Amino acid sequence: MRIFTNFAPVKILENNTSRIFDLFFCFVFMPMLVFLGGAHYWITEWPLFFSIVCAYFYGCYFVIKHLNVPGLLINRRYVSIAVSAMVFVLFTWLLTLYPHPEVDFYIPVMSKYQTEMRDYGVSLSLWLMMSLVAAYSLTVSFVRELYGQILRQKQIENQKNKAELAMFKAQISPHFLFNTLNTLYSLVIGTSQKAEDAFIKFTEIMKYTYTTIGNEMVPLSDEVNYIQNYIDLQMLRLNRHTTIRWTHDVDDGGVMVPPMIMLTFVENAFKYGASTSRDCVVEIGLELRDGNLSFNTCNNVMKHSDEFRTEMPVGIDNCRARLANLFPGRYSLETREDGGVFTVNLEIQLI
Repeated sequence: MRIFTNFAPVKILENNTSRIFDLFFCFVFMPMLVFLGGAHYWITEWPLFFSIVCAYFYGCYFVIKHLNVPGLLINRRYVSIAVSAMVFVLFTWLLTLYPHPEVDFYIPVMSKYQTEMRDYGVSLSLWLMMSLVAAYSLTVSFVRELYGQILRQKQIENQKNKAELAMFKAQISPHFLFNTLNTLYSLVIGTSQKAEDAFIKFTEIMKYTYTTIGNEMVPLSDEVNYIQNYIDLQMLRLNRHTTIRWTHDVDDGGVMVPPMIMLTFVENAFKYGASTSRDCVVEIGLELRDGNLSFNTCNNVMKHSDEFRTEMPVGIDNCRARLANLFPGRYSLETREDGGVFTVNLEIQLI
């Protein structure tokens, strides 16, 4: 079994930047917080308490960083943020209840007063330290998220520039292309119904490709029609050995989606899963419910397994990069090969 999991663009520079933030916190920020604040005398007075406090705040930093608060905000997981905040507040409050020895003053009343003032100062220091650690952790999280967004945007722009350059090199005048297709269509009229249907489907596909190439978003209904035309064109060339199961259920065809984002998976399903000599099944499904889009393909691997694994994924990396840029934190994409069957599951929260 081979699993291609969700793509996350990781850069060496990004990893080093995160490590620099961690080292700064461990060896600069925390020591300054301790020795420039009121906690430095805890080292000699209460070494165990000091160790617990340091371990707690170091743990807070890495836990808050791991929670990825920007991602939770993007995904609107406000309950998770609130629960996490309450947990940190609870643990900090419990830390303020740590039992310290009473101040020994020769006047009993003053001993009690001095003890209360000392405990208040310790509690105040703990809450201040917690606030500063949380602020630093959140700052690091938002900087890392912003930096990741910039890297992903740059990667998308580079891939887009490469794609546009490749298209420019191979570009044919649309006017010339469609005139040529019309001429060829006139030549095959009456000779073969299958040939006529193929020309019509191919022309519709080419028109859609040329008209949407510059659009960031298109209605989902147009994408469904595009996929339908592509499947119809494939069915014209295939025979009884390939069974095609195409289902779609959309509650709002006007929802905007990136053009041709799903076509890569449809093309791969036919490229690697269709055959004119062996029985096989190609399944393609699309569903939209309340702004949540679900798209999946399933096909037999008809090519030799080594050849298939060498070539895969074709175009999938580009799709992952587009999805990461357009729907950060709002999509999941899993591709899986298991027992000669290749499946794709794509989920996007469009609204």
